Order: sequence, then structure tokens, then C-alpha cells
Amino acid sequence: MTAAHTELASGRWHSMSLMEQLGNAGSEISRALRARRRGDSAREQSALDRFLQLLDLTIADPRHRGRRREICRVREIVCDYFLGDKGLSPSLQ
Repeated sequence: MTAAHTELASGRWHSMSLMEQLGNAGSEISRALRARRRGDSAREQSALDRFLQLLDLTIADPRHRGRRREICRVREIVCDYFLGDKGLSPSLQ
């Protein structure tokens, strides 16, 4: 997986608030869900990859040390929904 957000990864991401970071990551989930409804698996995977990159940058942000568990749980649920079939998050369907 190549870095799609190289400018953000180079430091700009850590200047954003947690809400801005999660909003940007959430936009990628929205794109992935729209692609899934259209049956466009390539775009779905691309949006999911971008989401994971952004969320990983958020997890690595030292300001969110006390929130990492919650953020990691979001990552787990989204990965389960898009990549697994454990029955979690039925509201995303």
C-alpha cells in the first residue's frame, strides 16, 4: 500500500484537531460505502486504504494517547465490516 496522503503524513496531519482528523477519515468511509453500493470494488478498496492510512496517522498522533483504544476499536470495526464477516456493525449496511 503506497501513501496516498503524503503531505498529511509529513506532519500536517498532526496540526489538525481530532475532529478534523476523524472527519477526513470518515469521508473515506463514505466513499467506500458509495463504491460498494455501485459495485465498484477497486474504488471501494482504494477508499478503504486511504481511510486506514488516515486512521493510522491519527493513532500515531501523540496528542491522542488517551484515546487510542477507542480509535483502534473504530479501525477494527471498519476492517471487520469491509474485510471480514463477523456480523459487527449492521447499521453500516
